[in-house]
Amino acid sequence: MALCGGVGAMALPSELIVHIFSFLSDRDKLRASAVCSRWRECLFYPALWTELKLRIGGGGCSSSDETPKLEFLMRKFGSFVRELQLELAPVEGNLSHQNSDPSSTRMDQPPGPDSDPQHKERWRDAVATYLDQVLCVFTSIRNNRNLQKLSLYGDTFILQQEGLLDSSHLHLIHQGDKKINEIQQLFMEVLSNSRQLRWLSCSFMLGLVTSCSLSCLSNPSAETLQHLSLLDHQLGPLVSPSELARLSNLHSLALDFTDFTSELCGLLASPRRTPLHRLSLLLNGATLEFKSLEGTATEDNWKALVRVSANLRVYVMALEVDSSELLRVLKPSLPLERLHLDSYSMPVTDATLELISQQYNKTLTHFLLLRDGPDFPDLSINRNEDPLVLLTWRCTQLAVLVIHGYTVWSHNLVAISRLRGSSLRVLTVSEESIDFDPDQSVCIEGDPVHNLVKEVSLGLGRVWQPCLDSSVFLSEPTQHFHHELRAFSMGM
Repeated sequence: MALCGGVGAMALPSELIVHIFSFLSDRDKLRASAVCSRWRECLFYPALWTELKLRIGGGGCSSSDETPKLEFLMRKFGSFVRELQLELAPVEGNLSHQNSDPSSTRMDQPPGPDSDPQHKERWRDAVATYLDQVLCVFTSIRNNRNLQKLSLYGDTFILQQEGLLDSSHLHLIHQGDKKINEIQQLFMEVLSNSRQLRWLSCSFMLGLVTSCSLSCLSNPSAETLQHLSLLDHQLGPLVSPSELARLSNLHSLALDFTDFTSELCGLLASPRRTPLHRLSLLLNGATLEFKSLEGTATEDNWKALVRVSANLRVYVMALEVDSSELLRVLKPSLPLERLHLDSYSMPVTDATLELISQQYNKTLTHFLLLRDGPDFPDLSINRNEDPLVLLTWRCTQLAVLVIHGYTVWSHNLVAISRLRGSSLRVLTVSEESIDFDPDQSVCIEGDPVHNLVKEVSLGLGRVWQPCLDSSVFLSEPTQHFHHELRAFSMGM
């Protein structure tokens, strides 16, 4: 960057250097900061760091190894950053690789802190790391009045016992009770000091949100808040009717299904509020033992809500939920756009698929049917009336179809591709889910897999292949829900 007269880049004014650096990625900015003290000073100018996206942990490394990086970034930018997206994965590298049961990596069967001594120590280290990292974040942003977007996800469910992780286990952590209380207090301070918060999302952040947290949100932020997501497997309702009433300009909302009560639905149906555009609901079968569906939104509640919010669309993930419970919550007037059914021991029935295809034939665009079990149930009781083919035929807006863990007959897969054609933007089916009818294979020459790929590709109008990587389907469901609801809420 040599200039005339042999004067180098050091002669440029700071404002120009900052403008040039604004075109760099975050990674390149940090690399450039090591060149000299002048560049470091310019690179940490607040205007260059209005948005910060971090994932701490994961990739097989211990989350504690990345704590210094988190502390440095939060110390530098926490007081003025406008958008903070943070994902904490304290268990990866501490607990997750120790599990031999493949189901326990996804489903709600986490080992607790009362198991073998080695696991107990790893559990203690993972929770201690998580608490220290959350304290670091909230200590840094507690007085940030410019914060507009706060999105937090804690991959911490494996740290919890089945059921409630109560305070009796926190004595295993040095100052565990004290740190939890401090975290909750700092979170309430952040909400109280905020002045222009537009997006607030806290998903599975162990020990962070309480039923009183939202009451601390400042009045200015209550007016500006457009998205609210509060999800926690372990606690009761996190949003009270009185607090929801303050948030009159919400465009999108994400809650546990059991927390979406008839009273909350009635409040959202008020004509004095901004119409709701997106609603994401998580129904976890493991929590139904201590969080009842009694009192959730009724058919009349949904009708009233849709009358006021005519453009409302709903995204539902049902995780390990019995079909009888699904039939109970899927009301006819629910404007369902996206549905994700995920299970290990509770397969979906053909009757459930029949109901879905009939009730949501005009609204359903995304359907994910996943099962991580040892066998592959066949939903085609009648080979001539496969429920997945009927769903594809009836749901005329269907654009995304993902299937794993259920038997999909090859001729039905061809029928699905032909029914929706190029409008089916995503058709992802695991290779191990596909089966071939021996009666039909006799009449077809050549390799059946090659013929299937050819026919489905012709039906879709593009090259298609079955999915060979099962990890595409078997990601952590709560993390998938967190990412999907974010895109869904933004209208993506």
